Amino acid sequence: MDSFELNKIIAAVLMVALLVIGIGKLSNIIFHVEKPKTPGYAVEVQQATTVSSSVETAVVEKIDIAALMAMGDVAAGEKVFKKCAACHSIIKGGKNNIGPALWNVVGRKTGAVTDYKYSKALASFDKEWTFEELNGYLIKPAKWIKGTKMAFAGLRKEKDRASVIKYLNQNSDSPVPLP
Repeated sequence: MDSFELNKIIAAVLMVALLVIGIGKLSNIIFHVEKPKTPGYAVEVQQATTVSSSVETAVVEKIDIAALMAMGDVAAGEKVFKKCAACHSIIKGGKNNIGPALWNVVGRKTGAVTDYKYSKALASFDKEWTFEELNGYLIKPAKWIKGTKMAFAGLRKEKDRASVIKYLNQNSDSPVPLP
């Protein structure tokens, strides 16, 4: 192959590249589109109604708490509680850590530990930690009491929740009778 043939091939490749670039520039001039200042479209959405905690409580009350508590085991609850022990103490007379001490928590009014600074949401919740309340709270604390500062993801398994509640109930001066 002589140099003239090689020059023709290189010229053809360059000509195709220039043609593609030129057509792209020409089409941008012909079909000029102004870009919007803010990208995207405004989508009209109906305002969603929020579910109050009383409705959530009503939904959870449909759960048979006696059957749920029958699934629990105190020994398993002690193992699952290790997730909670990073922030809470469970010993009698234990001090508050990141979260309040949980000795005597079952049957206690929410936000009742005097030397712990609760979030406004939990301090104003004004309920008692019953088996039902603890079950709902342990599913997902931030959803159960909106505005709580407890950043725990929750316990999905019913058996784990029942076991932890039984363990918390056992760690009390006077455990509440199981339903």
